[in-house]
Amino acid sequence: MNTEVPTLEVRELQTQFHTRAGTLPVVNGVSFTLGRGKVLGLVGESGSGKSVTGFSIMGLVDPPGRVDGGEVLFQGQDLTKLQASERRALRGNRIAMIFQDPMATLNPVLRIDTQMMEAVHAHRKVSKAEAREQAAQALARMGIPSPDDRLRAYPHQLSGGMRQRVAIAIALLHGPDLIIADEPTTALDVTIQAQILAEMQKLVRETGMALIWISHDLSVVAGLADEIAVMYAGRIVEHGSVDDVLDHPQHPYTQGLIGSLPSANRKSKQRGARLQQIPGMAPNLLHMPPGCAFAPRCARASSACQTMPEMSRPRTDTPSHLARCFHPGTPMLMEAAA
Repeated sequence: MNTEVPTLEVRELQTQFHTRAGTLPVVNGVSFTLGRGKVLGLVGESGSGKSVTGFSIMGLVDPPGRVDGGEVLFQGQDLTKLQASERRALRGNRIAMIFQDPMATLNPVLRIDTQMMEAVHAHRKVSKAEAREQAAQALARMGIPSPDDRLRAYPHQLSGGMRQRVAIAIALLHGPDLIIADEPTTALDVTIQAQILAEMQKLVRETGMALIWISHDLSVVAGLADEIAVMYAGRIVEHGSVDDVLDHPQHPYTQGLIGSLPSANRKSKQRGARLQQIPGMAPNLLHMPPGCAFAPRCARASSACQTMPEMSRPRTDTPSHLARCFHPGTPMLMEAAA
C-alpha cells in the first residue's frame, strides 16, 4: 500500500435531509484529510452534524437524507462513486464503524460466537474453527478476560462496558484501515472509558489504522486525538492539532466549548465560580442566519459576519491551524454576550 496516499480525504461533503418542511443542510461543505496511524477528533454539540458526517463516509445515511455532493476518497478511491455491493464489501472489512449503543451492532438473541463468526465469514472463506479462533483473538486484543467463555454468552449476560468491547472487537476483526467511532464510550463509567481509550490508542500505534473519534466531550478527545475538527451547524469551524486548538482556540465557538469545561475553569477562576456558557441556541437548519451561523451567539460579531467566512490561517506560526472566523483569536467574554 502506498503510504503517501492519505487513508481518508473528504472534500466538500454535502449531506442533506429532504423533508416536507424543507431541505436541511446537515453536513455542509466538510473537508479534512486523515493519514495512516492518525486520530481525528470530530467534536461539537448535538445537532452539529458530526455523526451524520461519519454515516455519510460509511454510506449509511438513510432517506430522507442523502449525500448530495463532494468526494470521500478512501486510499484514493471515491466511495461516493461505488455501487452498493462494492461499498458493502468494504464495510466491516477495510472500513468499520463503532456505534454509541453496542446493541446497534449486537443481536440480542444470538450468542457472541455466532455473531462474530458470521462477521468473519462475511469477508473470509475460513473454517468454523478458524473463524472462532479469530473471534477469540479479537476479544483478547480488547482486553476481555476468558474470551472463550465470553463467546458462549448472550449480549444480555454481559455488562455495558463488556458489550461495547465486543462491538469494538467485531469492528477490528478484519484489521480495517479506517475506523469511525461514534461516541462509543459516552454511556460508560469513566474507569471503563479510560481503559477502552487506552486500548484504542495502542491499536492505532501498533496497526497504523486511521481513527475518527466523534464526541461532544473535548476532554476525551484531548487525550486521544492527534488533530481536532470542531463542527457547528454542519460546518467545520476550526481544525488543527490538539495542542493548537486546545491551547490557542481561534473560533469563539471553540473557546466557548473549552470555557464550559470544569477543568478549564479551575485553572482560571476562583473556587465555586460559575462555569462559562455559550449564550443562545444552535440555529434551526431550516432557517439558517445569513453568513456565519454562530454570529447570533457571538459577542464580537460585526457586519462582516453577514457573509460566510472561509477557513483561513489566523496564526502565521501554525499554518495547519485553520478557523472559519473574521475575528479570530480574541477571547470571547461569554458573560458579556449573555
